[in-house]
Amino acid sequence: MDEAPDQTADDTADRPRGRRRIAVLLGVAVVAYVLDLVSKLIVVARLEGHPPIEVIGELLRFQAVRNPGAAFGMGEALTFVFTAIAAAVIVVILRIARKLYSTPWAVALGLLLGGALGNLTDRIFRSPGVFQGAVVDFIAPAHFAVFNLADSAIVCGGILIVILSFRGLDPDGTVHRD
Repeated sequence: MDEAPDQTADDTADRPRGRRRIAVLLGVAVVAYVLDLVSKLIVVARLEGHPPIEVIGELLRFQAVRNPGAAFGMGEALTFVFTAIAAAVIVVILRIARKLYSTPWAVALGLLLGGALGNLTDRIFRSPGVFQGAVVDFIAPAHFAVFNLADSAIVCGGILIVILSFRGLDPDGTVHRD
């Protein structure tokens, strides 16, 4: 007769802790997604078709731009591919979340998830069509690419992941030293 593996008190104590990390991940993702979505709705309603707004002289402007490509407008013919990549990133993050016991990783993955969902929403629902939509970008620093809050969340999440990896912290909360 097979016996069920013993469950220790530590295993039971880790479950709520893991759920809290997932709540952090989802909370950060929702905040990043909502901020991105609301900002894009405002940009489309108030800025599209109008001259740019100078925020800090010519150093920083708000300028509505539709970007069918990736960063810096590259790959405009590959919109469907970018849509598939964003969907894959979302699936990977949700799979990692099941073993998540690190708050910093929850924040990093939440930023990535919220940003990916923000840009995926544009790709699915904006013109010219489903899975071919152009992303709304509007933050235009001088001598740099125009981007949006979803892009910012993705970059910040990526930087945090690099820092966590260099420090040896894994998503499951363990620390390794190479």
